[in-house]
Amino acid sequence: MNMVLRPMHRGDVDAVAAMEEILFGPEAWSPELLTTEMTADPASRYYLVADDDGVITGYGGLLAQRGGQADVLTLAVAAHRWGEGIGGALLDGLLTEAARRGCTEVFLEVRVDNDRAQRLYRRRGFTDIGIRRGYYQPSGTDALVMRRISELPPLVNNRNSELPLVNKKHLGGRHRGRRGK
Repeated sequence: MNMVLRPMHRGDVDAVAAMEEILFGPEAWSPELLTTEMTADPASRYYLVADDDGVITGYGGLLAQRGGQADVLTLAVAAHRWGEGIGGALLDGLLTEAARRGCTEVFLEVRVDNDRAQRLYRRRGFTDIGIRRGYYQPSGTDALVMRRISELPPLVNNRNSELPLVNKKHLGGRHRGRRGK
């Protein structure tokens, strides 16, 4: 196994869309939506894939404006790879990017019946803040809204630094407002 996290490319869309369909059925994002999300304003979007020797085993997406709040837009791992730490690695990658962009609050929505994903998010410091009734369509399943608050590390040189230095131990993430398998 030679797993790496890397930015999602257009060439990954078919594999990601196929995984979406398997994991989420009628609630899956279409290939067109995935392409639009991935290519939309790069200053606000960040998409990663877990690549195991050319096979996509998971993916995640983040919406984050510099210095604002961030939202995990999606996070998923192929079911046969659950429990290997891929979801945690993807989430950490998204949280690292949120911190790099100066975001101190990260939000996500996750299905109320997805205990596995909720446990991952809680381990990364997310707390429950509300419920969105009927959020997932067409099933009408409720979403649990979660938030992670973190402090930015101090700037090394306030006069010349635009971005804070990030301690790699101080990282976390969000989920596509939709699910987290």
